[in-house]
This record gives sequence, structure tokens and C-alpha cells, in this order.
Amino acid sequence: MTLWWQKGIVYQVYPRSYADSNGDGIGDLPGIHAKLDYLQWLGIDAIWVSPVFPSPMADHGYDVANYVDIHPLFGTLADMDALIEAAHQRGIKIILDFVPNHTSNQHPWFLESRSSRTNPKRDWYLWADPKPDGSPPNNWLSVFGGPGWTWDPETQQYYCHAFLKEQPDLNWRNREVRAAMYGALQFWLDRGVDGFRVDVLWHLIKDGTYRDNPQNPDYVSGQTPYNSLLPVYSTDQPEVHEIVREMRALLDRYSERVLIGEVYLPIHRLVSYYGAAQDGAHLPFNFQLVTLPWSATQIAAAVSEYEGALPLNAWPNWVLGNHDQPRIASRVGLAQARVAALLLMTLRGTPTHYYGDEIGMRDGVITPEEAEDPQGKNVGLSRDPQRTPMQWSAGRGAGFTTGKPWLPVSMEHARCNVAVEQQDPDSMLGLYRRLIDLRRAEPALNAGSYTPVATQGEVLSYIREQDGRRFLIVLNLGHSSHLFSQRDAVGTVVVATDRAREGEPINQRVPLMGDDGLVVLLNGS
Repeated sequence: MTLWWQKGIVYQVYPRSYADSNGDGIGDLPGIHAKLDYLQWLGIDAIWVSPVFPSPMADHGYDVANYVDIHPLFGTLADMDALIEAAHQRGIKIILDFVPNHTSNQHPWFLESRSSRTNPKRDWYLWADPKPDGSPPNNWLSVFGGPGWTWDPETQQYYCHAFLKEQPDLNWRNREVRAAMYGALQFWLDRGVDGFRVDVLWHLIKDGTYRDNPQNPDYVSGQTPYNSLLPVYSTDQPEVHEIVREMRALLDRYSERVLIGEVYLPIHRLVSYYGAAQDGAHLPFNFQLVTLPWSATQIAAAVSEYEGALPLNAWPNWVLGNHDQPRIASRVGLAQARVAALLLMTLRGTPTHYYGDEIGMRDGVITPEEAEDPQGKNVGLSRDPQRTPMQWSAGRGAGFTTGKPWLPVSMEHARCNVAVEQQDPDSMLGLYRRLIDLRRAEPALNAGSYTPVATQGEVLSYIREQDGRRFLIVLNLGHSSHLFSQRDAVGTVVVATDRAREGEPINQRVPLMGDDGLVVLLNGS
């Protein structure tokens, strides 16, 4: 039996940027609610909602001050309940973003922990004495720049933070912490949430003796300073898998709930997060299509490596972009973004789609005065460009807001928007709609087997098959024309980057222009 999260499509909404219902320039839950009919029309199966919990917004919601409520910027608990109910009525699941590695420094737990060394919640966070010279306990670094420790003058110890100093790390070795966090998960599960995307899952446990991280021998000047060390003692500790198993056991008490883990690790380490007995995350996020060069040979090798490394019965997944990474259309260009759409929707496994990619949104242009992202301000790697408001229409505010948007709307919104592209079957949105319709209709594409075909130059190809239905996918990841040859490539093009090719018969030799992509239903299927 194939479950909804295996054959379905996950669509990430960054709430601040999706739809603003009240004109304050910030997207909200009622705004998402108002767009459910669009998402149903598009054909997605689940919405992953980035954090909407109460927060001082030092990191735009990834610094949580209360795990069981909604920030007034986004609405109320009643708004969340209404969104869940309305989505379920349309056959759409709701996945919440859960941030367990750290809280806000304004969370009541941390305020208590910081109040004295003897406070019962002192051990809920990672506190340590300074070295004899007064420096931090070790050399761990913050992903957002600087040391991974901040001095607290009141209690004369350092606290650990993998990200901002406003995001102190929880002590997941403490059973009371685990119980409190699992209680928060249960709160949302009882309200009907269909699963969680767990932020920085591989960070949750740190080395118990706080050993120094070794120097990275491959570090190149100009990279983010965080990469100067190998985080072998501050991330991906063996004990983290016990926590993942406990989270999974909680979700398994409910019907068909999904646990998705954010895990930026090499494939051989990523796959361990499925659990030794498939008792870990259902979907540890696979970011290869985000991090690899856009090369047919490298992507073909990566797909095969991933397929070969998957534990028995583990389900694959693929990601083209998210709120932390430059948009696919900016990374590879608009023409190749169409090819990437075919790749994402036809590989074996669950695709996760970032809002706006379906219309070809590119990274916005953000001036220093408009910058919001703390990572950008601290280490110069801003995530603001990929978080600009969704482009719904050509009007002022791009249909996102009637007020001043929290980030500037792209100058391209007059031609690149939902309203325009819904009327144009040749648009990026038209292509995504046809792809999603085909994927939903064909078990071979949403659940079938994957067989690689030998790469030819910059042409990546593979076959998806189930119950006698066979599809050949041929993707030219280069800009030059190519004549693809395959003896059993006999059939009909059903979806193509160039819609004029749909319906075209194929007989062993497949002429491809640069940036061409085809889905071919093979004869005898």
C-alpha cells in the first residue's frame, strides 16, 4: 500500500510571503486559507507551513517562544484550526515546521534556566564554564557567524547556540526537555496536523564532553567561516537517532502522519535517519538537487548512489529549493528550470516544491536597507532574495498585499504571476499543472520503479514503470542540441518543456534542442 506522503507532492509555504489577508504587509494563516482553491487546482497533496508560533522574530519564527500557540502576526489558534479543516475538506494535508534544537531566548524555559545555576530548568539548556582564560568552553562555531557560545554575566557561564545568540540550544539529553517537546507535538497532532518537518534534526545532540571540532582541511578562504571546522562533535551524534525513534513512535500512534527531517549530510549518513528498522524519519530530506552542480553525469550518479544506499523499504524524496536556498530559476536559468520541473516530478520518491517555483519566480533584488535576514547581516549569505512575496497578479503588491510588503515584490511580477500564467498553457505554471496531473494519474510515476538509462553527454534519462506502464524521461541539462538514441525508445511524448512536442511520436532517435525535456509513454504500455 502506498501512503499519501509517498505518492503525494509537498508544497512549502513561507507564511510571511504567501498571502496577506489584512494589509499589514506580512502573509498570514487566513491568507493561506484563501489560496487553498488554487493549491487544489494545482494538484498538491500537502502544505508544509514554515513556523507560525509566537516568536520575537530574531530569525523570523525559527526562534520559538511558545510551541503551542500562533503568533498574532499570522493569526490565531482558531485560524489554524480553520485552515486545517478547510485543507482537509479539499484533500490537502497540513505539515507544520517544528524547531526542536533551540528556543528563543525569550522562551519562559530559557528565562528560568538563565535566572540561576540552581533553577530546576538550568539543565534544560547547554551551559558550561569558561576555560581558565575566560574564553568559551570549546571552538564550536555558530552557523550564523561567530562563536557558538555566549557569556552570561549573571550566572558566570556560557550557553551554547548553533545559530543566533537569541536561539539557545536545548539539552536533549534531559528527559524533561524531551517530554515537554513531545507534548508540543502531541498538541498539534490532536488538532489534526498531518505531520512535521523537523528543523536541523541532525543538530539535536552534542558531544557530552564538549570536545573541540577539528579543522576542515578542505576549507577555502571566502567560504562561510562555519565551514572552517568539521562539526563532528556538535552535530550528527549517534544518540540523536534515539530521539528520532521517539518522535516517530509518537507519530505512529496516529493514522498516517509523516515525520520529515531536515538533514544536510552526505548520502551515506543521511540514510541512517530512516532508522535501523524503518523507525526513524519517514523522509530525511535529500538535498542533492540543491547542492550538486547542474550536470547530467553528476545528477545521474547521485540518483543511483541514493537509490543504492536506501535501506530496505525506505522511501526516497527530492527537493529543488526552499527558504534557505537560492531559487532554482536563479541557479540554472528559466529554461533549465522547466527541465528541473520534469526532473522533480518524475524521479522516484516524494517531491517537495517551494512556493513560487511553479511560476518561475527568481530571487528578488534586496538592497542593504531592505535586508531582513540575520544570516545575511552576519555572514553575508542572505536568504531574503528567495523569500520575496508570492506573485499572484500584475497589480500593486503583486496581489500579495494591499500594504507595504515586508520584503519588496519582484520587479518581474507584472509578467511572472499566477493570474497571467493560468491563462497561458505554455507558461511554467501550465507545465507544472500538466506534470502534476500526469504524475497523479500514473502509478508508474508516483510509485513505480526507477531504472537509469546511460547518460549521453548532458542528457539525463531514466525509465519509470509499474503494472506494464512504462515512461521514458529524457532531460537535456545542457544548452546545445543532441540526438538521443535508445533502441526501445518507441512511443509518444505526453509532457514536454516545449508543449508543441506533446503528442509527437518517438522512434528510437529523439532529437533534442538545448534545454529540452520529454516524458515519453512507451509503446506497449
